[in-house]
Amino acid sequence: MLGLKLPTDPRWVNIVEKNIDEILTDHAYCEQKAASTAISLIVSFPEYTDLVKEMIALSREEMGHFKMVHDRILARGKELGRHRKDEYAIALLKFFPKGGSRTTQLVHRLLYAALIEARSCERFRLLSEELEDKELADFYHRLMVSEAGHYTMFLKFARQYGNKEEVDKKWQALLVFEAEIMKNLSKKETVHG
Repeated sequence: MLGLKLPTDPRWVNIVEKNIDEILTDHAYCEQKAASTAISLIVSFPEYTDLVKEMIALSREEMGHFKMVHDRILARGKELGRHRKDEYAIALLKFFPKGGSRTTQLVHRLLYAALIEARSCERFRLLSEELEDKELADFYHRLMVSEAGHYTMFLKFARQYGNKEEVDKKWQALLVFEAEIMKNLSKKETVHG
């Protein structure tokens, strides 16, 4: 369903299990960035009313997820750690050239968002199936379902606002590019890295 060209190495879960506090901190910041992305799309493209409505709902949902992850961190007797650079997102953003029409910029941002949500969904599925901590596994299962919905929503909007054939070609090329990025990742206790 997700179309990812390179699945995550299942051994990534072993790295995560040894560093649960680290992945929870990284995950919290991913949720905050997802809320920021939704707000940024509202600010940048206010004329797309249906997108704005969805992004309002999404920003609330993502901040709710941030709170849920933060609450788990606190329940473990920890505090939110410092934010780290997201190597995955930084590398991904190099795919599309800067500039172009507003519509092109919007489509590119929607495709990036769709891919990040798809990879998050795939990672959360692995965590839900492989973590020994069943409560945490159930938590990630619920979030996996949510991420799948976000992925399809962003892809739907990209196809709605752009030329569907062009968008699908860009999507396939982006998936191939992302697979190359993933060859060097899956070695850290981060959601995407």
